[in-house]
Amino acid sequence: MRIRTVLGAVAAAGTLAAIGVAGPAQAYPPTPPSASESAAHLATLTVTAPGSMDGYSRDKFPHWISQGDNCNTREVVLKRDGDGVTVGNDCYPTAGSWYSVYDQTTTTDPSKVQIDHIVPLADAWRSGAAAWTTAKRQDFANDLTDPQLIAVSASSNESKGDQDPSQWKPPNTGEWCYYARNWIQVKYVWKLTITSAEKSALSDMLTNHC
Repeated sequence: MRIRTVLGAVAAAGTLAAIGVAGPAQAYPPTPPSASESAAHLATLTVTAPGSMDGYSRDKFPHWISQGDNCNTREVVLKRDGDGVTVGNDCYPTAGSWYSVYDQTTTTDPSKVQIDHIVPLADAWRSGAAAWTTAKRQDFANDLTDPQLIAVSASSNESKGDQDPSQWKPPNTGEWCYYARNWIQVKYVWKLTITSAEKSALSDMLTNHC
Protein backbone atom coordinates (compact mmCIF):
# COMPACT_ATOMS: atom_id res chain seq x y z
CA MET A 1 0.00 0.00 0.00
CA ARG A 2 1.29 3.43 -0.80
CA ILE A 3 2.14 5.76 2.03
CA ARG A 4 -0.46 8.46 2.45
CA THR A 5 0.46 12.00 3.38
CA VAL A 6 -1.60 14.66 5.10
CA LEU A 7 -1.43 17.78 3.02
CA GLY A 8 -5.03 19.02 3.08
CA ALA A 9 -5.69 22.30 1.37
CA VAL A 10 -1.97 22.85 0.79
CA ALA A 11 -1.84 19.73 -1.37
CA ALA A 12 -4.87 20.79 -3.37
CA ALA A 13 -3.37 24.21 -4.00
CA GLY A 14 -0.01 22.68 -4.88
CA THR A 15 -1.67 20.27 -7.27
CA LEU A 16 -3.37 23.07 -9.14
CA ALA A 17 -0.13 25.01 -9.28
CA ALA A 18 1.72 22.04 -10.76
CA ILE A 19 0.24 22.27 -14.26
CA GLY A 20 2.84 21.06 -16.73
CA VAL A 21 5.29 19.93 -14.03
CA ALA A 22 6.08 16.27 -13.38
CA GLY A 23 6.37 15.01 -9.85
CA PRO A 24 5.31 12.31 -7.38
CA ALA A 25 1.73 12.01 -6.17
CA GLN A 26 1.21 14.66 -3.53
CA ALA A 27 -1.58 12.92 -1.65
CA TYR A 28 -4.33 10.42 -1.74
CA PRO A 29 -7.69 11.50 -0.34
CA PRO A 30 -7.31 13.50 2.87
CA THR A 31 -6.32 11.10 5.65
CA PRO A 32 -9.40 9.98 7.62
CA PRO A 33 -9.59 9.90 11.42
CA SER A 34 -7.91 7.05 13.29
CA ALA A 35 -9.59 3.67 13.66
CA SER A 36 -10.68 4.46 17.22
CA GLU A 37 -12.15 7.82 16.25
CA SER A 38 -13.79 6.23 13.21
CA ALA A 39 -15.38 3.63 15.48
CA ALA A 40 -16.73 6.43 17.67
CA HIS A 41 -18.14 8.18 14.60
CA LEU A 42 -19.64 4.93 13.34
CA ALA A 43 -21.52 4.55 16.62
CA THR A 44 -23.24 7.91 16.07
CA LEU A 45 -24.56 7.16 12.57
CA THR A 46 -28.27 6.52 12.20
CA VAL A 47 -29.02 2.91 11.28
CA THR A 48 -32.05 2.45 9.07
CA ALA A 49 -33.29 0.63 5.99
CA PRO A 50 -32.13 2.13 2.69
CA GLY A 51 -34.41 4.73 1.19
CA SER A 52 -36.14 4.51 -2.17
CA MET A 53 -34.23 4.96 -5.42
CA ASP A 54 -37.27 6.69 -6.95
CA GLY A 55 -36.20 9.78 -8.84
CA TYR A 56 -32.49 8.98 -8.69
CA SER A 57 -30.22 10.12 -11.48
CA ARG A 58 -26.50 10.83 -11.55
CA ASP A 59 -27.45 14.11 -13.21
CA LYS A 60 -28.88 15.18 -9.86
CA PHE A 61 -25.29 15.13 -8.54
CA PRO A 62 -23.55 17.50 -10.99
CA HIS A 63 -19.94 16.41 -10.96
CA TRP A 64 -16.56 17.13 -12.42
CA ILE A 65 -17.20 20.84 -12.05
CA SER A 66 -14.56 23.51 -12.68
CA GLN A 67 -11.89 23.81 -9.98
CA GLY A 68 -10.04 26.68 -11.65
CA ASP A 69 -6.95 26.78 -13.88
CA ASN A 70 -8.87 24.95 -16.63
CA CYS A 71 -9.16 21.91 -14.34
CA ASN A 72 -12.29 20.05 -13.36
CA THR A 73 -12.63 17.85 -10.29
CA ARG A 74 -11.65 14.66 -12.13
CA GLU A 75 -8.47 16.25 -13.44
CA VAL A 76 -7.52 17.57 -10.00
CA VAL A 77 -7.83 14.04 -8.58
CA LEU A 78 -5.86 12.55 -11.48
CA LYS A 79 -3.01 14.95 -10.71
CA ARG A 80 -3.27 14.45 -6.96
CA ASP A 81 -3.30 10.66 -7.06
CA GLY A 82 -0.85 10.06 -9.90
CA ASP A 83 2.93 9.87 -10.11
CA GLY A 84 4.95 11.98 -12.54
CA VAL A 85 1.81 13.61 -13.90
CA THR A 86 2.15 16.32 -16.52
CA VAL A 87 -0.83 18.05 -18.11
CA GLY A 88 -1.57 20.23 -21.10
CA ASN A 89 -3.15 23.66 -21.12
CA ASP A 90 -6.55 21.97 -20.90
CA CYS A 91 -5.42 20.21 -17.67
CA TYR A 92 -5.77 16.73 -19.18
CA PRO A 93 -2.79 14.48 -18.33
CA THR A 94 -0.17 14.07 -21.03
CA ALA A 95 1.95 11.68 -18.95
CA GLY A 96 1.92 9.93 -15.60
CA SER A 97 1.09 6.67 -13.87
CA TRP A 98 -1.73 5.75 -11.53
CA TYR A 99 -1.65 2.99 -8.91
CA SER A 100 -5.06 1.66 -7.94
CA VAL A 101 -5.04 0.69 -4.26
CA TYR A 102 -8.27 -1.27 -4.68
CA ASP A 103 -6.75 -3.97 -6.87
CA GLN A 104 -3.01 -3.13 -6.82
CA THR A 105 -2.76 -2.39 -10.53
CA THR A 106 -0.92 0.42 -12.30
CA THR A 107 -1.68 2.14 -15.59
CA THR A 108 -0.10 4.95 -17.56
CA ASP A 109 -3.29 5.56 -19.54
CA PRO A 110 -5.48 8.20 -17.86
CA SER A 111 -8.47 7.04 -19.89
CA LYS A 112 -8.32 3.75 -17.96
CA VAL A 113 -8.49 5.54 -14.60
CA GLN A 114 -11.82 6.28 -12.97
CA ILE A 115 -12.53 8.57 -10.05
CA ASP A 116 -14.43 6.59 -7.44
CA HIS A 117 -16.86 8.23 -5.08
CA ILE A 118 -15.99 6.34 -1.89
CA VAL A 119 -19.67 6.60 -0.93
CA PRO A 120 -21.37 6.10 -4.30
CA LEU A 121 -23.86 8.68 -5.46
CA ALA A 122 -26.67 6.13 -5.52
CA ASP A 123 -25.86 5.01 -1.98
CA ALA A 124 -25.88 8.63 -0.85
CA TRP A 125 -29.28 9.10 -2.51
CA ARG A 126 -30.85 6.24 -0.58
CA SER A 127 -29.17 7.26 2.67
CA GLY A 128 -30.28 10.87 2.79
CA ALA A 129 -29.16 12.81 -0.28
CA ALA A 130 -32.54 12.46 -1.98
CA ALA A 131 -33.74 15.23 0.32
CA TRP A 132 -30.81 17.56 -0.44
CA THR A 133 -30.77 20.48 -2.82
CA THR A 134 -28.99 20.01 -6.13
CA ALA A 135 -26.33 22.45 -4.92
CA LYS A 136 -25.58 20.28 -1.89
CA ARG A 137 -25.47 17.14 -4.03
CA GLN A 138 -23.00 18.92 -6.31
CA ASP A 139 -20.79 19.74 -3.32
CA PHE A 140 -20.92 16.08 -2.27
CA ALA A 141 -20.07 14.77 -5.74
CA ASN A 142 -17.03 17.06 -5.99
CA ASP A 143 -15.83 16.87 -2.38
CA LEU A 144 -12.05 17.31 -2.31
CA THR A 145 -11.97 18.20 1.40
CA ASP A 146 -13.07 14.83 2.75
CA PRO A 147 -11.86 11.35 1.70
CA GLN A 148 -14.63 10.95 -0.87
CA LEU A 149 -12.75 10.82 -4.20
CA ILE A 150 -9.94 8.50 -5.29
CA ALA A 151 -8.39 7.51 -8.60
CA VAL A 152 -8.70 3.76 -9.16
CA SER A 153 -8.79 1.26 -12.01
CA ALA A 154 -11.89 1.25 -14.16
CA SER A 155 -12.40 -2.46 -13.55
CA SER A 156 -12.41 -2.13 -9.75
CA ASN A 157 -14.71 0.89 -9.81
CA GLU A 158 -17.14 -0.84 -12.15
CA SER A 159 -17.06 -3.95 -9.96
CA LYS A 160 -17.95 -1.84 -6.93
CA GLY A 161 -20.86 -0.04 -8.59
CA ASP A 162 -23.13 1.48 -5.94
CA GLN A 163 -22.55 -1.26 -3.35
CA ASP A 164 -21.81 -0.56 0.32
CA PRO A 165 -19.09 -2.39 2.31
CA SER A 166 -21.45 -5.21 3.26
CA GLN A 167 -21.74 -5.98 -0.46
CA TRP A 168 -18.32 -5.03 -1.85
CA LYS A 169 -14.84 -4.44 -0.49
CA PRO A 170 -11.60 -3.74 -2.36
CA PRO A 171 -9.92 -6.97 -3.52
CA ASN A 172 -6.78 -5.65 -1.78
CA THR A 173 -7.48 -6.52 1.86
CA GLY A 174 -4.61 -4.27 2.88
CA GLU A 175 -6.81 -1.33 1.90
CA TRP A 176 -9.76 -2.34 4.09
CA CYS A 177 -8.75 -0.26 7.11
CA TYR A 178 -8.47 2.94 5.08
CA TYR A 179 -11.56 2.10 3.05
CA ALA A 180 -13.69 1.67 6.18
CA ARG A 181 -12.32 4.83 7.77
CA ASN A 182 -12.85 6.81 4.56
CA TRP A 183 -16.41 5.52 4.19
CA ILE A 184 -17.31 6.29 7.79
CA GLN A 185 -15.83 9.79 7.59
CA VAL A 186 -17.85 10.66 4.50
CA LYS A 187 -21.08 9.35 6.02
CA TYR A 188 -20.32 11.15 9.29
CA VAL A 189 -19.49 14.52 7.73
CA TRP A 190 -22.45 14.44 5.38
CA LYS A 191 -24.83 13.00 8.00
CA LEU A 192 -25.88 10.04 5.87
CA THR A 193 -27.53 6.93 7.27
CA ILE A 194 -26.22 3.36 7.20
CA THR A 195 -27.86 -0.05 7.14
CA SER A 196 -27.32 -2.62 9.88
CA ALA A 197 -25.35 -4.86 7.48
CA GLU A 198 -23.21 -1.90 6.45
CA LYS A 199 -22.47 -1.04 10.08
CA SER A 200 -21.51 -4.64 10.83
CA ALA A 201 -19.14 -4.79 7.85
CA LEU A 202 -17.51 -1.48 8.76
CA SER A 203 -17.08 -2.51 12.39
CA ASP A 204 -15.47 -5.78 11.32
CA MET A 205 -13.06 -3.96 9.00
CA LEU A 206 -12.02 -1.58 11.76
CA THR A 207 -11.60 -4.35 14.31
CA ASN A 208 -9.78 -6.89 12.19
CA HIS A 209 -7.91 -4.83 9.59
CA CYS A 210 -6.72 -1.68 11.37
